[in-house]
Amino acid sequence: MISTITDRLLLSIPVLFGVLLFGFLLLQLVPGDPAQVVAGPMAAPDVVEAIRVQMGLDQPMIYQFWAYLERMAQGDMGRSMISNKAVTEELWSAIGPTVELMVACLFWSVPLGIAMGTLAAVLRGSLVDRFIMGLSVAGVSLPIFFIGLLAVQYFGVLWFQLPFIGRGGPLWSAEGLLHLILPAVSLGAIMIGPVARMTRSSVLEVLKLDHVRTARAKGLTETQVILRHGLRNALIPVVTLIGLQAGYLLGGAVVTETIFSWPGIGRLTVGAILSSDFTVAQGAILVFALAFIIINLIVDILYSLLDPRVRR
Repeated sequence: MISTITDRLLLSIPVLFGVLLFGFLLLQLVPGDPAQVVAGPMAAPDVVEAIRVQMGLDQPMIYQFWAYLERMAQGDMGRSMISNKAVTEELWSAIGPTVELMVACLFWSVPLGIAMGTLAAVLRGSLVDRFIMGLSVAGVSLPIFFIGLLAVQYFGVLWFQLPFIGRGGPLWSAEGLLHLILPAVSLGAIMIGPVARMTRSSVLEVLKLDHVRTARAKGLTETQVILRHGLRNALIPVVTLIGLQAGYLLGGAVVTETIFSWPGIGRLTVGAILSSDFTVAQGAILVFALAFIIINLIVDILYSLLDPRVRR
């Protein structure tokens, strides 16, 4: 287990370096002058030039990249070009709401997707199976912004009138929980389909194996056979898919947080890009990369726990 985690961490070093390089090139290649953004549109040319020298933009690109790596190694992501706040402070205040949204999304969508896929596999070929697979295809096909707008229209305006603007408070408060329902449901809707389809296919393959027939021959009930001997082995590819989908949810969170004005890191990233706040955008890209690495590491650990052959 320790060696597996160590190998994954070592493999993540080139990924982080590539992300840092991309974030640095973002500042160099995008249209606009960062010094002009800091100085303002009406600033005099000599003021803009002084800010360029202060930011080190007059130096060769290799020198700028090395200085950028040194700052990142010290945990210094710079200051926002718009608000002049520390980038780490702005990112830290936005990470909490995004984590709340992701946890709430996975909390209901993953168990429901696994249950739907298992039920479809047990009742293969029935109307229930076809209905579940139809819902899964619809969930995969519909874009997240369309699901979010439908949720706002029907659940937020016409029917239950749930709050759909902003974050009402922490997750453990009643107001915060009410504000979290629609964003979490909208984002989780794109997760159910892939999980249900993968669970169905995996359970069908496992139920054909010899150890499942042996369990039935021992007199175990069908529920015990499916839960003890079928579902656990079937969850190995499902866990991998959940890890990949959880990373994909980070991209969906950008759209979801924008639709529902959720003060997370996705909405912060969109605002930084629209306002040409390049330092905040760089920090957000790095946070997204770290989130992908952590999610993949958790998936590898769960994979080895479910399948002892991986540990060997």
